[in-house]
Amino acid sequence: MATDTLKNSSTGAAGVRRLLLDNGALTALIVLVIAMSALSGDFLTTDNLLNVGVQAAVTAILAFGATFVIVSAGIDLSVGSVAALSATVLAWSATSHGVPVFLAVVLAVATGIVAGLVNGFLIAYGKLPSFIATLAMLSVGRGLALVISGGSPIAFPDSVSHLGDTLGGWLPVPVLVMILMGLIAAFVLGRTYIGRSMYAIGGNEEAARLSGLRVNRQKLAIYALSGLFAAVAGIVLAARLSSAQPQAANGYELDAIAAVVIGGASLAGGTGKASGTLIGALILAVLRNGLNLLNVSAFWQQVVIGVVIALAVLLDTVRRKAGATPVAAGASGGKGKQAGTYALAAVVTVALVAATSLLHTGSASGKPKIGLSLSTLNNPFFVQIRAGAQAEAKKQGVDLTVTDAQNDASQQANQLQNFTSSGLGAIIVNPVDSDAASNSVKSADKAGIPVVAVDRGVNNATTATLVASDNVAGGELAAKTIAEKLGGHGKIVILQGQAGTSAARERAQGFADGLKAYPGIQVVAQQPADFDRTKGLDVMSNLLQAHPDVQGVIAANDEMALGAIKALGSKAGSSVPVVGFDGTPDGLTAVKNGTLYASVAQQPSQLGKIAVDNALKAVKDQKIPSAIKVPVKVVTKDNVAGFTG
Repeated sequence: MATDTLKNSSTGAAGVRRLLLDNGALTALIVLVIAMSALSGDFLTTDNLLNVGVQAAVTAILAFGATFVIVSAGIDLSVGSVAALSATVLAWSATSHGVPVFLAVVLAVATGIVAGLVNGFLIAYGKLPSFIATLAMLSVGRGLALVISGGSPIAFPDSVSHLGDTLGGWLPVPVLVMILMGLIAAFVLGRTYIGRSMYAIGGNEEAARLSGLRVNRQKLAIYALSGLFAAVAGIVLAARLSSAQPQAANGYELDAIAAVVIGGASLAGGTGKASGTLIGALILAVLRNGLNLLNVSAFWQQVVIGVVIALAVLLDTVRRKAGATPVAAGASGGKGKQAGTYALAAVVTVALVAATSLLHTGSASGKPKIGLSLSTLNNPFFVQIRAGAQAEAKKQGVDLTVTDAQNDASQQANQLQNFTSSGLGAIIVNPVDSDAASNSVKSADKAGIPVVAVDRGVNNATTATLVASDNVAGGELAAKTIAEKLGGHGKIVILQGQAGTSAARERAQGFADGLKAYPGIQVVAQQPADFDRTKGLDVMSNLLQAHPDVQGVIAANDEMALGAIKALGSKAGSSVPVVGFDGTPDGLTAVKNGTLYASVAQQPSQLGKIAVDNALKAVKDQKIPSAIKVPVKVVTKDNVAGFTG
């Protein structure tokens, strides 16, 4: 009897071990959900769980398409760019050229399929490695999106924007689209000839060819499917943002590949399934959502996600060495067992999560809670806004959560959704894009959460107030400063900010208005450098090749101005004056050194301070003005010593 007991115990332990190895991604998802539920009382709410689904949708749809490619031992790095291009084609054709919305959607999907076919042709018949062919399409797709849109977001048709809405006021449409595309992917992989072909090609391409499979034709179809799924993902993403962003989905190809790998597929090909890919996408979404709720730095979030991807690949290696069952073509024998596993996992998760939820009973803090979503923390200007906001929050006894959108409008939409579902008292947003933030701000307003915009406004949505410098007046001051320095005559170039942002538009308008008073000033070139120092250096270096006789530079922020100074070398501050905008510490140091002639200085710390102060007033239902303008000032070498910022 004792021997039988030991034998049964041993068999049971081996069975549990086998179950965990065969369902590593599912196990990881369960552990994550339980951990986040224990750590954050805001995680386990209906609104937040729906947020997780919405935030996983675009990545999951892209990843379903990537699953086809990876199962066949290929790689597709172009899905993010193809998604942006397809959405741009839809918005451009429907709004700028009056194409009926249905046909515009067909055109967008066809764009994705054509991009996929080009990838497939280059790989199958051009014999290019999939990495190289799709890397080329990544660049081509992104470039075409920028060309078609002129570098600016295009408003999405209202009828298509409903894809970003909810059914019945609670069920998000993106989640439904994700489920539909997942079912299609599962059907293709498990029930069709092309699905079996994917596994055969991924397992051994030469053997598949010798067995009579037309490998080249199958590759065309595989990459076309990937392009189709990318197009659908692009449409869903643009619908969420109410606009087609030419820079949207930047880097999403890496998330898609990560979701597929985390879900149990092998980059060597031959294994993978749609359900695993969905679980992988949910893991990434739960991680980001939970880390946002826990106020973990966006920089550390990247580290955590990188570690998770590495662990997923290591787990896959361990699983294979331990003899775990691979998922191959038509693996239908274990479907009942698999369904049972998922049901058991759901029951265990619900039980454990219910237990952990007791940890948060009565744990609410008495401090007012405010969320601050910044467009980026890779720019000193926004770092100063954060510093001013944090100092004021500490002074006022406010619990301030700061997030970094990393110049990704979709990521910022996710962060704002997380803030809304967390039930914060108020939200402060510095939009990546003024149009793309509108839906998220509307959702917060609907939930009764006041929103304060800082530095940049939000279009088509109501905010409690806008705290910003007068960018138009600042642009006029910059134009006047450079024109007077040049004596009213000369050739200049203008480095523009990130397309689509209100700050870039308003400063450009100010430059143009200010230069009207100086007909002797000739603008020989205007190019965007996206408020980035490295891009400012590159763009200015290129412009100097075409215009070596340039006599002055206006940049829409100090970071681009500092890049231009680097490109100009010894000319900067001697023969070519450069005027920046913002009055950042590095910019003011350059003014002191004489390499930057002037900076139209804002007071970013004051912007952050005033934003928190007015958000707190909004929480207390106190009356605040609809706009608060913080004055700007031209700082030169003559007065920089007395400027405190």
